[in-house]
Amino acid sequence: MAVTVKECLELQLLEVEMLLSMFPKRGEFSLDADAVPSIQRYLRNADGALPPQLEYRIALDVGEAKVAPQLFARSDALHRQQQLQLNTRLMSHISSLDPGDLCVCEAVQWVKDNTLPFLENSQTSSECASKEVRVKEVLRRMWIYSHHIYRQELRKKIFDCAKKLNLTGFCLTGKPGVICVEGLQENCEEFWRVIRYPNWKHISCKHVENIETEGSIDNLRLFHSFEDLQFQAHGDYGLRNDYHMDLGQFLEFLKQHQSGHIFQILFGVEGKLSDN
Repeated sequence: MAVTVKECLELQLLEVEMLLSMFPKRGEFSLDADAVPSIQRYLRNADGALPPQLEYRIALDVGEAKVAPQLFARSDALHRQQQLQLNTRLMSHISSLDPGDLCVCEAVQWVKDNTLPFLENSQTSSECASKEVRVKEVLRRMWIYSHHIYRQELRKKIFDCAKKLNLTGFCLTGKPGVICVEGLQENCEEFWRVIRYPNWKHISCKHVENIETEGSIDNLRLFHSFEDLQFQAHGDYGLRNDYHMDLGQFLEFLKQHQSGHIFQILFGVEGKLSDN
């Protein structure tokens, strides 16, 4: 069956809607201000002249993709600071390898050859730690952006993982999807590793905050639990408006949790609340 002009225009609006979510940063996706409204007017009243041809521009970074290995050595015999130093030296060694070299076997051998001094110093460090007034800890807060979050099994995975790792924050369901987790640095790193695997497309960690404290990291948390956020849905670009989250309500939520500045980091535009 032949596709009608109206159906073609509706598909174009859906495609624009998808592209706006995929390229939210300023300058990535641009089109004439009247392009979409002229199509919407025609769809409401098809008796008039056809709207102008839809044209838009997409700015792409076509540089060669760089995939760096993510390795982490863990031992119950090492304190957190010793473990951090060990992994810092490990990653420094791996980064010195030529691009394209196999690195996992090299990393295993390096750990075998270089871990003993850390283990020998572990007992001394434990004795010194008992004399310290407080042990410094690092609260990490990660802000993660996705094109959308819909599937129930994915949402269950996110919430189960956050609970297991004692992370607080939220998951904003819908389009776009946003996740914030805060807790111990290594637990946040483990959460990021788990939810990305095996291949979650259109997801990126937009911003990371690290805050060092001599007290409990719980005093630095902005969230008291891991919340399920679902705001009123709306949109301006065609047929599937029920999938768009009300970003005005989301901005208000961020400001209530001392995080209003994150809106521009996530979406590339400064957030403004309505006066109404």
